[in-house]
Amino acid sequence: MQLDLNLLTALDALLEEGSVTGAAARLHVTAPAMSRSLGRIRKATGDQILVRTGRSMVPTTRALAMRAQVHVLVQQAHHLLSAQQELDLASLERVFTVRWHDALTAACGTALITAVHRQAPGVQLRLPAESGTDTPELRRGEVDLESSSSAPTLPDIRHRLVGRDRLVVAVRPGHPLTEGPLSLARYAAAEHLTVSRRGSLRDPIDDVLATSGLERRVAAAGPTAAFALQLALGTDLVVTLPDAVTRAAREQLGLVTLPPPLPLPHVPLYLLWHQRYDDDRAHTWLRETAAETVQALFAPAPHLTSGRPRSSRS
Repeated sequence: MQLDLNLLTALDALLEEGSVTGAAARLHVTAPAMSRSLGRIRKATGDQILVRTGRSMVPTTRALAMRAQVHVLVQQAHHLLSAQQELDLASLERVFTVRWHDALTAACGTALITAVHRQAPGVQLRLPAESGTDTPELRRGEVDLESSSSAPTLPDIRHRLVGRDRLVVAVRPGHPLTEGPLSLARYAAAEHLTVSRRGSLRDPIDDVLATSGLERRVAAAGPTAAFALQLALGTDLVVTLPDAVTRAAREQLGLVTLPPPLPLPHVPLYLLWHQRYDDDRAHTWLRETAAETVQALFAPAPHLTSGRPRSSRS
């Protein structure tokens, strides 16, 4: 038997009003039309639903048992299908998966969790590590929000530019590069460390150096910015990383940062999501909250050089 879900609305009105006439007026239909709906409901449920007692109608035992559940179902359906539904953050219960670059998660993951919990205590966040390969989780709905340094090429993946970060050179305190001006030749001659989830020993910096006829030696590739910074602290390896998203980690380790001796393009930072969430108010709120949290990273730093006072250089 094919079920007409419109009958739920009619059933809810009949049980609330207790009469065909009252239910018809509530739903702005004629009494004969509501009477026909009651007949179809009786056929579908195998129950009289409303029975006449004198001049009034009273619900059957089964109707009384289902009244609350029917009302809840109708309210949920109206909520789901309402284009202008309001977002109640205080009662929102949802799990979001936010997959960001490890440095971005380290830089503002705490701020994001705090902001989300303060506004919507029923919302839970998953912050998984980045995958080592490009995966279609956004398209499959397994990831709600992702970070990227490049705009997506797929038409169903939306993006928002939330900032542009400059690159800085990070080294341990007392590193030879901190002695005297950092020239292009000295920078290229140092041993470098790249950050690549795929283990790549080359990045866009090598292309810029090549235009000056220079080539640097890359000794190793680290999977995360945190690993690269820790390795730089204990060796003479040089790591060139985005300033804003790694600033806090560098300062905690006491690393020294220097301006690069060559013009390097700024690194864009995008937030990505699937188009299915364009009109999802809860997801829109998450995107706005995440964007505000990330953009706070790009407030002007008091000075370029960071680290412990005894190791800093202006």
